Amino acid sequence: MSIILDGASLTIEKLVAIARLGEQVELAPAALERIKICRAMLEKKLANKETMYGINTGIGEFSETKLTDDQVANFQKYLIYNHAAGIGEPAPIEHVRAAMAGRINVHAHGNSGCRPDITLTLVEMLNRGVTPVICQKGSVGASGDLAPMAQMALLLMGEGEAFYKGERLSGAEAMKRAGIPIPGLQARDGLATINGSNVLTGMSALHIYDMERWLKQAEIAAAMSIEALLGNMKPYGPKLHELRGFSGSIASAAHILKVIDGSDLLTGKMKTKVQDAYSMRSTPQVIGAARDAVAYARSQVEIELNGVADNPIFIPEDDLTLTGANFQGTPVSLPMDMAGISITMVSVLSERRMNRLTNPALSQGLPDFLAHEPGFYSGLMLSQYTADHLIVEQRILSAPASVQSIPAAADQEDFVSMGMNTALKNGQILENAYGVLGIEFMAAAQALDFRSFTVGRGTQKARDVIRRYVAHLDVDRPLYPDHNSMQALVKSGEILDEVEKVLAG
Repeated sequence: MSIILDGASLTIEKLVAIARLGEQVELAPAALERIKICRAMLEKKLANKETMYGINTGIGEFSETKLTDDQVANFQKYLIYNHAAGIGEPAPIEHVRAAMAGRINVHAHGNSGCRPDITLTLVEMLNRGVTPVICQKGSVGASGDLAPMAQMALLLMGEGEAFYKGERLSGAEAMKRAGIPIPGLQARDGLATINGSNVLTGMSALHIYDMERWLKQAEIAAAMSIEALLGNMKPYGPKLHELRGFSGSIASAAHILKVIDGSDLLTGKMKTKVQDAYSMRSTPQVIGAARDAVAYARSQVEIELNGVADNPIFIPEDDLTLTGANFQGTPVSLPMDMAGISITMVSVLSERRMNRLTNPALSQGLPDFLAHEPGFYSGLMLSQYTADHLIVEQRILSAPASVQSIPAAADQEDFVSMGMNTALKNGQILENAYGVLGIEFMAAAQALDFRSFTVGRGTQKARDVIRRYVAHLDVDRPLYPDHNSMQALVKSGEILDEVEKVLAG
């Protein structure tokens, strides 16, 4: 069943289905009617020679320049040409599809002033698998993601490039093969297609989805390490976290306890320390803080997905044209900077537990570096080196982009969000986080193989999944295939999916 785009009900989960799974979309009938009403208003104002930014005026520093009727007819084409000024490799198809769906949802409000044909063409491109080729770099996140969105708009003129059925084609050829008519651009159509932060928002929505799943896996890895280190389980009791009141901490502690359910550690018969190190006993508080940060970012991203991000904005019921800055990406870039920082923070925590599993002074009797013949074999000693490299890179990437504004357009656009930088670096942070967590998972599974007690139901299932991809390290071998396998496994979410099935049973 198609996902209805109505301007009000687009969630991160729906966007993931559209962007990654190829779910079909429909424009809500009421939304189409709103678009038609708004376009009629704009055409009336245009006929009356009312001054409207980006329609019969220039843009940015040229906003005071009035255009002639002949110039109005051609302005949108040259506006798109000028703004298609990005650089770099093509963005992943899922990022572009997410941006397209987001832009359709903006139009669905009926405040953008474009012709209905423009929005309906974007719908057909999504449904028939025509994905514009857009460069990953070049947006400053205000006025929206102009450079990448302009490459998208080129297809509406039968130009640019697109991916279609696995091929990279000219825009004209891709549209022809898909059977999609070229609508062309008339007054307002080009700017209405590009004037929003839809690429960085679409990317951020996908990242939020992945971050939430990664944090749940971080709790599973923590549970495994805590069991292997014979952790005191009192710090994970619900009362402790309820007394402080942070929802993320409450949820994180509950999840860890659920993963460990059925373990001998919970019986009180096993000897544990009175207090464990912070990397163990403060895990719910740390991952909980990350949960709360990502939850806030989710709320902001979903507001943006369903908001009117454009300029100018037309209000047909009031016969009003408003100019402003609803294209500004800061409401998304600021919380997404924080979300990326939170993933790095939890990765640091993961590495610290991995250190405890391999450090003979801290590992509660486990073999040195989890090797069978320490001294002759080095076990997982070098796995920590790899995790450390990834974390340092994550720390560098965690410098916030939202404070890095560089003025543009002769200081007309003198504060910009740099939200595309945030989105790009969050993708890199996540890739590294998959690797760091994969190494902790691998070490925890190795450590548990040296223990003889009954482990939790979730812990056991996670270990079973890991062993499908990485064998127990009995004698030293090159570890890079194991590291890469574990990184891919964490990215796939298979551990989480399998553990959740067991815990739901």
